[in-house]
This record gives sequence, structure tokens and C-alpha cells, in this order.
Amino acid sequence: MSGREFSARVEAISISGIREVFEAAGEDAINLGLGQPDFPAPAHARQAAVEAIEAGKADAYTGNKGIEPLREAIAAKHERDQGVAVDPGDVIATAGGSEALHLAMEAHVDAGQEVIFPDPGFVSYDALTKVAGGTPKPVPLRDDLTLDPAAVEDAITDDTAMFVVNSPGNPTGAVSPEDDVREFARIADEHDVVCLSDEVYEPFVFEGDHHSPISYADTDSVVVVNGCSKTYSMTGWRLGWVTASTRRIERMLRVHQYIQACASAPAQYAAEAALTGPQGVVDEMRETFEERRNLLLDRFSEMGVEVPTPKGAFYAMPKVPEGFVDACIDRGVIVVPGEAFGDGGAGHARLSYANDTESLREALDVMEGVLADLRA
Repeated sequence: MSGREFSARVEAISISGIREVFEAAGEDAINLGLGQPDFPAPAHARQAAVEAIEAGKADAYTGNKGIEPLREAIAAKHERDQGVAVDPGDVIATAGGSEALHLAMEAHVDAGQEVIFPDPGFVSYDALTKVAGGTPKPVPLRDDLTLDPAAVEDAITDDTAMFVVNSPGNPTGAVSPEDDVREFARIADEHDVVCLSDEVYEPFVFEGDHHSPISYADTDSVVVVNGCSKTYSMTGWRLGWVTASTRRIERMLRVHQYIQACASAPAQYAAEAALTGPQGVVDEMRETFEERRNLLLDRFSEMGVEVPTPKGAFYAMPKVPEGFVDACIDRGVIVVPGEAFGDGGAGHARLSYANDTESLREALDVMEGVLADLRA
């Protein structure tokens, strides 16, 4: 075949390092690699989907942006939690937070423009930048694994289209303090650069509160991505959303209507129920994750392993010796090498404690044995 067989954009990205680790592991392995809460989706959310399906309400396309009651519920959530008035017309229901990130990048990043994001950071930021034809510009984190606003501001050039903020963070579990979040909003306003705020782990903050740059911005410079996947343990339902100003939503809608048409209708009804129904399941998850985090920190401390204290989400990034990840996988515990999330992750492993406590204890016992052998 003459010429190039595939697009340069797709050749620039590879299969996620997280997936590679899963495929290397045995069936009975304890999986600390997956960001999947070990809770069922709320019963009232499941029931709402069942009722919509049985009533025939989920058979047809919804509007491109999603059903009105869901967008009203999302707008109410942002008013309640962020203190910002969101018009339901300025919300697009998406196929998970993943599509929402994709829409934001496609609508705002031109070929060759830079996207600044945390390093280590969620694997999609680098890949989606490349898919949009942009140039990734990873920024190293502080020692506590938070993103330094000064480092973001220093990285901005005339070619910068966007910077990504993710708090609570994946893979780090780090939570940006309020002063930093105010700075992110100021930087976006003053430099006329979009701040893409990925807030999918919003309710899982163990100390202090979650803060969103959209609460502090003076312009329409902030685009917020969120979803039901982590908050309500609904990863398989694929229901996220993006909210921004009317003009930004209109541009993202142009992309969404061609690549997706609308988010899954049954999932939209489930999400509406999840957002408007009892929130006790979310509180229970947060408390459970905090208990597991404390177990993990105590055990790592006993093992002499350094790990920045994760203040949110359900991840930790301990500093580990060479050979640690492979040895864990060989002994039936899946953890992900830190470098899967960027060069800044080298020398770390990422593990998720969104797994049952008994399995977590077993996995920590295995890690203790691995460390003893590596240090011998």
C-alpha cells in the first residue's frame, strides 16, 4: 500500500499501560489496578432504568444534549455543590467522563496547540491531546503530588489552548487546596486559556472540601467534566457530562452530535435518579475508602515505604524499588507502574483501593513479601 497506512494521530498513541498490566495477570489475581468502586450502583438508579426500559421511554434517541430532567438534575447538583448557576441548556450528557474530555479537547484545541496537564496524570489527557492534533505539555507535580499553579502558568505560551486540572486526582489521590483552585481560575481568566476541570472523583475528599475552578472564574474560561461512574459506582453505564458556557457547549455539541448522537437513554434515566435520589451510598463509599486508605498508609509505614498521603479519590502512589510491579503481578497482585501515567510517575506504583478490604489486606501481605525479597 502506498503512502501512510494509518493517521499520524492514531500512530502517536498506544494501548493504555493499565490495560497491558491487566492482560499480563492471571484470572485469580487481586486487582488493585482498576478504578472501579466495589459497590453496586444505587438500587433506585437501576430501578429507574428498568422502569424507563419497560415503559418504552428508552427506545428512541433523546435530544443530543440528553433528557431535560437529567440536565436539570445536573444543573441543580452544580448549584448545590459549586454554588454556580448552570442553565440545563449548558449541559451535555455524554458517554462517560471519557467522551466529555474528548469533546472538550476537540472543541478547543487546534493542530499544534499545546495542552498542559499533570505528570503523572490520567492516561487520557496525553492521548486525547494527540487525537485532537494537539501537542502534549506535561507538567511535573510537587512532592505531595498536587499540581502547582505557578508551574502551569510558567508552562503557558502563545500556543497554549488548554490546561487540565484533576482534583481529586487519578493516579495520585491528591486534592488541590482552595488557594490553588482560585489560582487556576485566575490563570485561565488572565491568559485566556481554557481550564478543563476533571471532577469525576469529586465526592471522595477525606480532609477539607472539594473546590472547583468554575466557582472562582470571572470569565467563561472553565469547562467542567463530571459523571456518575465513580460517584455512584456506575462505570459500566457510561454516563458523564460536560458543563460550560453556552458558546462552548454549542461547539462541543457539534462534535457530540456526530460521534455519539446522544448518551445511552437507559443510562440517562438511571443517572437522573442517582443524582436526585438518596445520597447515602456516596457517603458510605467515601467513609469506606477513607478507612482503606488509612489501612494502606499504616501498612506502608510499617514496611518503610514512602507514599504521599492521598487526600481523596481511591488511589495511592507509593515510591517502590525497581522490579516491584513485576514481582507483585507474578504473585497475583495487579498494580500499575507509575510511568504508565507519565515520566513523572517513574519510581512509583499506582494502586487502587476500590477493592474489598480483605483483598486489600491480602495484597498488602504480598507487597510486604515482595519488598522483603527485593531488599534482601
